[in-house]
Amino acid sequence: MNHESRPAQPPPTPAGGVDPARFRQVAGRFATGVTVVTTVAGGDDHAMTVNAFTSVSLEPLLVLVCVEKAARFHDLVLESGLWAVSVLADGMREASDWFATRGRELDGQLSGWAHHRGATGAAILTGSVAAIECRTHAVHDGGDHTIIVGEVLALSVPAPDARPLIFHEARYRTLNDPAQ
Repeated sequence: MNHESRPAQPPPTPAGGVDPARFRQVAGRFATGVTVVTTVAGGDDHAMTVNAFTSVSLEPLLVLVCVEKAARFHDLVLESGLWAVSVLADGMREASDWFATRGRELDGQLSGWAHHRGATGAAILTGSVAAIECRTHAVHDGGDHTIIVGEVLALSVPAPDARPLIFHEARYRTLNDPAQ
């Protein structure tokens, strides 16, 4: 019996040969807005920073957010079925960082952050450039995230002259051009 010697093969890279770290680097080249998604579950406020947010449809009016399955917020927003998206203004980096902090205290997590209740009962952060309130319309598997599609129930522009907070290449950015 003849056994040919073969060079050791590197372990397969997930996603058809694409390195996840490289994917994250390349996807980070896409500039995105920064949002905080809020809900009320079990009588308590819950919130999470999300940059995977987009409009989906005009008929019916739909948007989507992607929520990591491992996040505490995941099951709570699915349980509630009602949620709000606050599009953060360029002066709201601290809020973005706070609501992105894993393991933060859940009790009173909106304490210290000016907000008001929207039509859904979810908190809308004061000073946001826009707010969109939703009812869950559909839920889809998205690997380690869940894609939550929301039917738009209400809209507001809490701070009409504010400029949006942008995230690009793992850093916060702001728009330099004045609004037209």
